[in-house]
Amino acid sequence: MNEIKNVIFDLGGVLIDWNPEYVYLDVFKGDRTKMKWFFDNICTMDWNENQDAGYPLAKATEERVALFPEHEELIRMYYGRWEEMLGEQIDPTVDILRQLINNTALKVVALTNWSAETFPVALERFDFLQWFEGIVVSGTEKTRKPFKEIYDITLNRFDLVANESIFIDDNARNIEAANQLGIHGLHFKNANTLKNQLSSHKIKVI
Repeated sequence: MNEIKNVIFDLGGVLIDWNPEYVYLDVFKGDRTKMKWFFDNICTMDWNENQDAGYPLAKATEERVALFPEHEELIRMYYGRWEEMLGEQIDPTVDILRQLINNTALKVVALTNWSAETFPVALERFDFLQWFEGIVVSGTEKTRKPFKEIYDITLNRFDLVANESIFIDDNARNIEAANQLGIHGLHFKNANTLKNQLSSHKIKVI
């Protein structure tokens, strides 16, 4: 096994809590069935990921309203109340990040699927985002995980060797794509599991 010299972090779901339920569960008066139908059919995750890849939020919203005019108010909430979907930092993982940053043998960067229009909100809210050597934001790059291009951008920009790098993400699809490029993907479940995963690569955190 190659010595690990680099750690690449996903942000949402690993270090930052983001969930549209924080807005819509209240809007749907706690009816999860109706809320799920809305996410499965109207403001879908595929639709949101298109904006993560750089599509303008306003244009995406107007197009969706044109398709589903009867749901206009709910559609406009998605980005109109986006900041309310942004939760707190995930403290146990941020603590692991701090330890990795303090390990001078490691280079630590981030790779996130995130709209370039909303990412400045996160930068202002979460101080730990300044700790990284750099952050690759999908919306800025006009591509996203799990496409090969964004992993190549990350490796090249920070002079990382794939098999000397760990990638931590909560989405198994993104982990599989990283593995195919020779990056050691760690499927994030929780902080304790991550500690064990890092230990298997001879990186100790407490």
